[in-house]
Amino acid sequence: MSITLPAGGAPIPPADDEKPFGNLGVDPHGSRRSRAVNAYLARVTWPMMLAAGRSHPLVTAQMIQRTRPGLNRTIERLSPPPSGTQVELVRETFRGGQIRGEWVTGRRAADPQPGTRIIYYLHGSGYVVCSPRTHRGLVARLGNRTELSAFSLDYRLGPEHPWPCAGNDAIRGYRWLLAQGYRAEDIVVAGDSAGGHLALDLLAVNHATRTPQPGSMVLFSPLYDPTFDLAVDNQRSGVHDPIINAVTARKILRLYTRTADPDHPRMRIRLTPEMTLPKTLIQYGSLEVMGADARATHDEIVGAGGVSVIQAWPDQGHVFQLMPRLSAEARQAVDTAARFITVTAPTRTEPAS
Repeated sequence: MSITLPAGGAPIPPADDEKPFGNLGVDPHGSRRSRAVNAYLARVTWPMMLAAGRSHPLVTAQMIQRTRPGLNRTIERLSPPPSGTQVELVRETFRGGQIRGEWVTGRRAADPQPGTRIIYYLHGSGYVVCSPRTHRGLVARLGNRTELSAFSLDYRLGPEHPWPCAGNDAIRGYRWLLAQGYRAEDIVVAGDSAGGHLALDLLAVNHATRTPQPGSMVLFSPLYDPTFDLAVDNQRSGVHDPIINAVTARKILRLYTRTADPDHPRMRIRLTPEMTLPKTLIQYGSLEVMGADARATHDEIVGAGGVSVIQAWPDQGHVFQLMPRLSAEARQAVDTAARFITVTAPTRTEPAS
């Protein structure tokens, strides 16, 4: 089933039998504040992106490593967690590898324990920056609105750890949750940007290894094509992202993908009709160059017979949900994602007496 809510106009109301998740509409009018913020970001970030794009790959790698701590701290300050958020760090050895991450429990969320629903969050940012700390605010807000705790994975980053290290970590993290006693149908996989590609990789590997699939999935501005060719073509067609220069971003992604075959099944992920796929919500900003990736992700799910709702949010940039202080629509988008998670909860059956 394909349900598309287009940008640039009021959402087309589907028939009742095509609206299984209730009202997940998008405000057809972007805010003046968002437009002003995006104009400012374009003036600040594009010169830096262009400078990085002109650098030698080794210089770019050194630049990423040098600027990563400061960039991460800036995002943390712009997206703080709500008051009352509890964080429990996890550092464990599991099946020959490390599980690193944190449990994030908002003040309205239930403590994580087997038998309850949880969110498994995979953060983004090109496989080279960010961490659970940068995304703690977004994860906590999503957890508060769903009343669910979330495990946010701290996967390995490039350029220090090349492909497929991050994907292997995401798969190990999911299996660790299953080993803790969480049922697959009670796990909501959520992620943004590169985390969207990790989520698709997880689904494909789960199918290949006969591992049960998660119950539902929410993706913010997901990456579909890690070669970034889709985004480059989108930029050349006239899309001007307020944050991302696609040509430079493609170079940065190669710090992680390196010499990986673009057609490797864990790079160019293909979903097929025999797969069991979770019901999925995809949100992206209408201004972002990765809109093509979001649409390709939606088409991949629908083409495999899955259910996907895709929303283009007017006048929004990449992963605008992360920055409620900068985007007036961030709160509304997270509320929408939370409603989707709530209505896709598995039906509980009472044991026979």
